[in-house]
Amino acid sequence: MNYRLWMPIYCAALAIAGPAQAVAASPEVAVEDLLDADRQFSSDAAGVNIVDGIAAMLAPDAISPTPFGTFAKGKTEIVALLRANPNNATATAEWAPVRGGISADGQQGFTYGFQIIHDAGKPDRRAKYLAYWVKRPEGWRVFGYKRAGSPPGSVSTTVRPPALPPVMIPPRPSATLQQKYADDLAARESAFSARAQEVGLRHAFIEFGSSDAMNFGGGSDFTFGNVNIGNGFPPDPTSPLTWAADEAVKTSSTGDLGITFGFIRQTGQPAFPFFTVWRRARTSDRWLYVAE
Repeated sequence: MNYRLWMPIYCAALAIAGPAQAVAASPEVAVEDLLDADRQFSSDAAGVNIVDGIAAMLAPDAISPTPFGTFAKGKTEIVALLRANPNNATATAEWAPVRGGISADGQQGFTYGFQIIHDAGKPDRRAKYLAYWVKRPEGWRVFGYKRAGSPPGSVSTTVRPPALPPVMIPPRPSATLQQKYADDLAARESAFSARAQEVGLRHAFIEFGSSDAMNFGGGSDFTFGNVNIGNGFPPDPTSPLTWAADEAVKTSSTGDLGITFGFIRQTGQPAFPFFTVWRRARTSDRWLYVAE
């Protein structure tokens, strides 16, 4: 790393942010703090039903896709959605992340991993989850959340190397800059869709993904790597799907980590919701999806 290039940026940001902003000692320390928070919420969920266990970690403005082709917006709606499933009233859950990532300002991050659901008198069930986190005064809270079933089969629960920025930078309190980052990311999502119309889903997913990207997939484990993700699609010359970040976009103040929410559409079919986590090492780099 060229520290001579980064230090002027770091010092300028420090001058703007002021002494009240705490900066993690290193990216490794910052991401471990996030992973520990995820694990602690799992530990706290022991003995309570799955609804209460998940609700405890949700931010008030959290967003989650639903099975009904919509988004549950806000903690209240997400909790109501979970309570609508009667199995959740008696089931408990524990979970553990297999990977985490952190923004350079240490205020946003993501984790994903596996959840084990226990319900008396029934076999345990396994699920996969992806959470996008924001750091609030009360600690880490989940802003974007989704789960999907993990069918029987082998999975790897080994913790993977984290997605880290080159260096930690104090938060940048600029609404104008924040809007620019969000606009750039929304445009990147639209470009992803447009590219799929030109070359097909397989090539677009390879081109717009990072080598360490994760996709939920339909199997027991996640699918890892942009090439493997892309090769999961047929080699069609164009895509029947279009999508955009037409629901919400959120990025870190340092412009290196963000999340898009929107709908995937196909002619003659109902739209369905998605969210994607994006990152880039520096703001001069292109956004690449890292988890979806």
